[in-house]
Amino acid sequence: MCDYSLDFVASRPAKVGDKLVSTQFNGSITRGFAAVGEPGVAVCLLPGTELAFEKDVECEPQFHLFHQSQKIGAKVAQFRRVNPNQRHAHHDALEFPSGQIVLLTRLCLGQVATVLQLPAVSANHGHVREESDSFAI
Repeated sequence: MCDYSLDFVASRPAKVGDKLVSTQFNGSITRGFAAVGEPGVAVCLLPGTELAFEKDVECEPQFHLFHQSQKIGAKVAQFRRVNPNQRHAHHDALEFPSGQIVLLTRLCLGQVATVLQLPAVSANHGHVREESDSFAI
């Protein structure tokens, strides 16, 4: 699954072991992940996908009055979908061990992560359960 704002960007599903980099895509208003070496292709994650970053994750501040990036203090995260009832809101987010949720579009550019594990897929439905209403910071 890729955020609605990546509808016009080439994409592919994530695979275990993929090395991803946080990227701003041409022609898009959002950020997401691309595989290292494939800068124009968005890598779509399913809710529950686990990632390990090379360094502590950094994101832009929620309010752009402050221009300094915010360090999350974690190197692992799980992909989540948030704001499911808001059609034109960003949905792609990361949840960190502390419980903090950050929209992917707020990640600082150039951060490298490895896909550790994909979520289990429901045998009788063939898909991963959507996340409930959440608030992303």
